[in-house]
Amino acid sequence: MFEVLADRTYRHLFAAQLVALIGTGLATVALGLLAYEIAGADAGVVLGTALAIKMVAYIGVAPVVNAFVDRLPRRAFLVATDLIRAGVALCLPFVDQVWQIYLLIFVLQSCSAGFTPTFQAVIPDILPDERRYTRALSLSRLAYDMESVVSPILAASLLSVIGFHWLFAGTSVGFLLSAMLVVSMALPVSTAAPRKGGVWHRTTRGLQIYLKTPRLRGLLALNLAAAAGGSLVIVNTILYVRTLLGRPENDVPLALAVFGAGSMLSALTLPRLLDRLLDRPVMLTAAGALVGTLTVAAFVSSAAGLDRWLPLLITWAVLGAAYSAILTPSGRLLRRSASPGDRSAVFAAQFALSHVCWLVTYLAAGWLGRSLGLAATCAVLALTAAAGLFAGLALWPRDDPEVVEHEHPDLAPDDPHLEEGHHVGGVRHAHAFVIDDVHPTWPQRAV
Repeated sequence: MFEVLADRTYRHLFAAQLVALIGTGLATVALGLLAYEIAGADAGVVLGTALAIKMVAYIGVAPVVNAFVDRLPRRAFLVATDLIRAGVALCLPFVDQVWQIYLLIFVLQSCSAGFTPTFQAVIPDILPDERRYTRALSLSRLAYDMESVVSPILAASLLSVIGFHWLFAGTSVGFLLSAMLVVSMALPVSTAAPRKGGVWHRTTRGLQIYLKTPRLRGLLALNLAAAAGGSLVIVNTILYVRTLLGRPENDVPLALAVFGAGSMLSALTLPRLLDRLLDRPVMLTAAGALVGTLTVAAFVSSAAGLDRWLPLLITWAVLGAAYSAILTPSGRLLRRSASPGDRSAVFAAQFALSHVCWLVTYLAAGWLGRSLGLAATCAVLALTAAAGLFAGLALWPRDDPEVVEHEHPDLAPDDPHLEEGHHVGGVRHAHAFVIDDVHPTWPQRAV
């Protein structure tokens, strides 16, 4: 997996991602504690709403930014978003009202909505080889997992000597270091031609491709399952640890770190596993494991007279492993499903649509946790994940070849496009199939 770090450009890009994520992880811990300080028992509602606002920013901003990003210098754009996020993070320690949390989170996450899809779409240009790109995806997933482990442990250490408000300063430092690393490298120039059409066409292009591609419709359903598991951990860990179990605040980052450790172990295992197995069975199996674990969590949450600290940590670790196994291969599916010119649009569509799932599950985890209790919340999220699993099974065909035989009844038999791939005869041929201007719909036989 680590062989891809020999590429200097990717190494700097990965380091930029890692330090920004660690800073963001510090903010996640601090934001939960800030919500608890301001709202007390309603901290889950405040945190769930703040994270829902983050999702609204992602859903609304990412496709619009993507419509213009191919007309902007990518390096300057990434640096600008880092600098704005650093400034916003410095404002968070001075917050004393709930509405201020909501406003600053919207600004910060609007910048993230521009940064993340651009960053993801750059990686295939740096590492065009499929095998190296798969390793980069796992390494990128590992970076998220390292954030889930390192940030909480670092936060726990810092909380023993400083107040949690100072953690936001660490967030700002992370974004500044990320900006410096991006400045230090030369990003490859995209070989794709600028996308044609007006703003609306460019904004919706990725969504149209995504929703017309069967494997990506299945991926969207599995995103819902992953979001159900992740939302329980991110939104309700503070309530499990502080309210249900009555443990000290330093145990909040410890529980989050265990979730990250499970996810990291999964990310380390996946590259070799994906060399032997297809993405579909790996991701569906992980979704099944996530559904089962959420169901167990519902029973554990309602058990009386039981020391639930160790069961909580085991549950969080398993949820982390299943969560990572669903998300890590998704970049491979997106790359297979788009031409180079549409790749950034499809990554932006994944970013927006997956966060629609997170919007729903964040709100459910926050509001249901207060009104129905944690056991009922686990049960609802387990049902949500199960719905995602069964939808994924139905929407993602078992037979999902990359090369698809299809015909072009609107083309003349001597059209140059028919010479691409394997020419079957007449207006029929076979090649790696993606939705584009020449192929506006998916062949019925492939569905």
